[in-house]
Amino acid sequence: MYTSDDHTFAICAYKSSPHLEDCVKSIINQISPSSVFIATSTPNDHIADIARRYNLRVFVNLEQPGISSDWNFAAAQSHTPLITIAHQDDIYSPDYSSEMLNAVNTSDNPLLFFSDYGELRNGDTISDSRLLRIKRMLLAPLKNHRLRGNSLVKRRCLSLGSPICCPSVTYHMPTLPKPLFLNNYKCDLDWETWERVSRIEGDFLYSPKALMLHRIHGESETSNLIANNTRSQEDLEMLEKFWPKYMARFINHFYAKAQNSNAL
Repeated sequence: MYTSDDHTFAICAYKSSPHLEDCVKSIINQISPSSVFIATSTPNDHIADIARRYNLRVFVNLEQPGISSDWNFAAAQSHTPLITIAHQDDIYSPDYSSEMLNAVNTSDNPLLFFSDYGELRNGDTISDSRLLRIKRMLLAPLKNHRLRGNSLVKRRCLSLGSPICCPSVTYHMPTLPKPLFLNNYKCDLDWETWERVSRIEGDFLYSPKALMLHRIHGESETSNLIANNTRSQEDLEMLEKFWPKYMARFINHFYAKAQNSNAL
């Protein structure tokens, strides 16, 4: 049985985010406290000051900076079987860790745990939107414990887009490929990971409880990639992993409209 001693939060920090401290507070105030550290490829006084204030270790990635490099580096610094790669702008519910551990302990072969989520937009908390409802609908089959390990069900949940919120995910590292994230994409590297993992025997553990808040803002990497059309091309390539090319193009036409939900 897994306990909080088997879990680590790795907080990926970048430059001088004004939201980093709120993220740290939400993590260190978990009902079931876990190990916590900060990983960064942009060390600075802001990150160092927060780390000192909360007595957190800081690991500096000296490799070529990039999202996949930073996330893989963060994962590599953890020595626990369960790791959550937290994004500096996001907020976790106090019961995230306890809900995650409860779910993982119901599975004989866990791969990923992830939860429903809300959004933070301009200081407002959004718990319901068209995009969130679509994602919840896509993930609904995984609420059935008998289906969460079914490869066809796992892949179907991913076949119309990426409904899994990356910072809501806890990885069961012993059962996952290494490196966890490939450098093929700038935006869809998480979706690409879910697709690879969906082929592995084991469970996708989904909690329909909103256990975190994901911040949407104009300076985010996702917003920047949408603006320069990088995401649309990557989405098409991902859809082609599930569908014939003509169907993938058809689906992508409608899927691209959902990108507007990341705009403020």
